Amino acid sequence: MVQKIEMHSVGRRELLKLGGTGALALVSTSLLPGLAQADAKMVAAAIKKLIGDKPTKDGKITFELPQIAENGNTVPMGFEVDSPMTDNDYVKSVHVFADKNPRPDVASFHFTSASGRAKANTRMRLSKSQNIVAVAEMSDGSVYMAKSPVKVTIGGCGG
Repeated sequence: MVQKIEMHSVGRRELLKLGGTGALALVSTSLLPGLAQADAKMVAAAIKKLIGDKPTKDGKITFELPQIAENGNTVPMGFEVDSPMTDNDYVKSVHVFADKNPRPDVASFHFTSASGRAKANTRMRLSKSQNIVAVAEMSDGSVYMAKSPVKVTIGGCGG
């Protein structure tokens, strides 16, 4: 069976409309997401999504962060959570957030009682001066939170 396809010419105005629509779609998908920045409300929403309505406590989390990061592209970050790391008392997860990056979630680390220590070191990218927040979930269901500011002098992921 042969199918007949009829072709018709596209006028100049139709072509310009299609081109303009395509250019607008390209610009909106490539430029606008880069303008979005997280804020304290987005971090709070991300934390609430992780832990629900559990109350957070201070303490147990020690940050290793510079007060001033000369380059936001590679900011050293480390943490340690004070825990005996036994079968009955250990750190399950630590989640790290940055409250002014394009996306607030930076990293999640998962531990077991066999981990020995709840400690990690890495590097992260920061778009500007902001607070770094760590949330530690313990095996007994308790949640600890710590916050530390970092001043960025040269922009990282966004300027």
